[in-house]
Amino acid sequence: MSVIHISSVEEFKKEILEHKGLSIIDFRAERCGPCRMLGPVIEQLAVEHKGVKIAKVNVDEQPELAGTFQISSIPVVYFIRDGQVVDRIVGANPPTVYQEKIAEHSAPAKETPMKMAA
Repeated sequence: MSVIHISSVEEFKKEILEHKGLSIIDFRAERCGPCRMLGPVIEQLAVEHKGVKIAKVNVDEQPELAGTFQISSIPVVYFIRDGQVVDRIVGANPPTVYQEKIAEHSAPAKETPMKMAA
């Protein structure tokens, strides 16, 4: 699966918030050096994790989305599962950091066993 480049709030809602499963959103800007360093990592994650929807949002082009997510520094990567934010990572990190978060948030939700009444 390739990385989706989100170009509107409507596209974000359709592609990310309505998606059932894990989505990763890289909030970035072209002017940002660490964002450019993170770019190949995000592209590789899309190749390795076919079941995960991965998108990029340019905060300069999408200020409304940046405001909604209260983006104050970039890059920041959000992990959204079934339309709900479950985690985020601020700054550029090694690929293993993102791999661990994907594994953590891709795992099925743990069910609490029901207790039988005595």
